[in-house]
Amino acid sequence: MTPLAAAEDRGRLDIHPAVLRKIVEHAADQVPGTLRHERRLAGIDIGEAGASARVTAGSGEPPTVDVRLELTLQYPAPVRTVVAAVRAKVAEEIARIAGHRVRGMTVTVAGLRPAHPATARLR
Repeated sequence: MTPLAAAEDRGRLDIHPAVLRKIVEHAADQVPGTLRHERRLAGIDIGEAGASARVTAGSGEPPTVDVRLELTLQYPAPVRTVVAAVRAKVAEEIARIAGHRVRGMTVTVAGLRPAHPATARLR
């Protein structure tokens, strides 16, 4: 039986930016203080959406990514604290799952909403 060549000599792995985007969005949605919000098209409810990201893959070893992330946060919430937690979680998950390093991340807070809209209306 012929021995296998070293992993680095067998080829390479490319991860599509759409996969990296999904990792980023899922990681951001897991952080306490971030919210999913309803999506509407022409006034019709079409489900929920969470974080929205654009990911640009770079090069290097390990490979790098630049992230533009848009979030809705729970109100009231310490915005800086939640955003810092999101940055840490995204960097951790991108490294753990894809082996990439976050080179730059821009976070836009697109909205602040109460955690439970029905409860907020009763007050």
